[in-house]
Amino acid sequence: MIRSLQDTTTLHNGIKMPKFGLGVWQVKDGDEVVNSVKYAIKAGYKSIDTAAIYKNEDGVGKAIKEAGVPREELFITTKVWNADQGYDSTLAAYESSIKLLDVDYVDLYLIHWPVAGKYKDTWKALEKLYNDGKVRAIGVSNFHQHHLEDLLANAEIAPMVNQIELHPLLSQVELRTFCESKGIKVEAWSPLGSGKLLDNPVIKEVADKYNKTVAQVILRWDLQHDIITIPKSTKEHRIIENAAIFDFELSADDMAIIDGLNKNERTGSDPDNFNF
Repeated sequence: MIRSLQDTTTLHNGIKMPKFGLGVWQVKDGDEVVNSVKYAIKAGYKSIDTAAIYKNEDGVGKAIKEAGVPREELFITTKVWNADQGYDSTLAAYESSIKLLDVDYVDLYLIHWPVAGKYKDTWKALEKLYNDGKVRAIGVSNFHQHHLEDLLANAEIAPMVNQIELHPLLSQVELRTFCESKGIKVEAWSPLGSGKLLDNPVIKEVADKYNKTVAQVILRWDLQHDIITIPKSTKEHRIIENAAIFDFELSADDMAIIDGLNKNERTGSDPDNFNF
């Protein structure tokens, strides 16, 4: 039973990462992101996930300072953007990110998308940052199995995390199985299907049984599948509500019902076909 918002999963290098956090994609820099992060930390969240391309690292950093929680109690993730990929440019992008975040290190640094011809050099830069003690863990985002196999063929260090689009309509079972076989933890972005799943009648029926919201049931489904999850919200009541998932457990039958919704249906781009 996963019992609290502070529960962690152990990455293959021994670092403990919270299983539940706040994502800030599409959250505006300034008051909106500052308040969102502060609401989350106040509610007990320890993990905050941002990225250079979100253009809100500055606000995340400000919120961390204002929240009054020691830096070492938080788990901060950011990502190198596609235009900055390559060895030297990734090292420079990292320095830019920690300056905006106003921190000495990040806990997890990810390659945002598998840019062809560049992600291996980018990975070498992440390995250097890791070996130099500038990041506690390194990983990738939006990598298919073939990208991971290509990366692992030359990597000194295997990615600790693969953050991918994952929700009941895109359950990514094969990729999850592959990642597990390599000791790579899977993290879900857009766990609620960009909001498209919130009126799903099948999940609604399950949710009613537990007197929970559809969002709470989906996030609980993630955790019971050992998937790290980072739902986004800017509203304090929703941030608190999303995390109220530690007082119930989905039955095996209800897990199977939600598993059965998979259609391999994306709300975002396919990592084999993106042009940004």
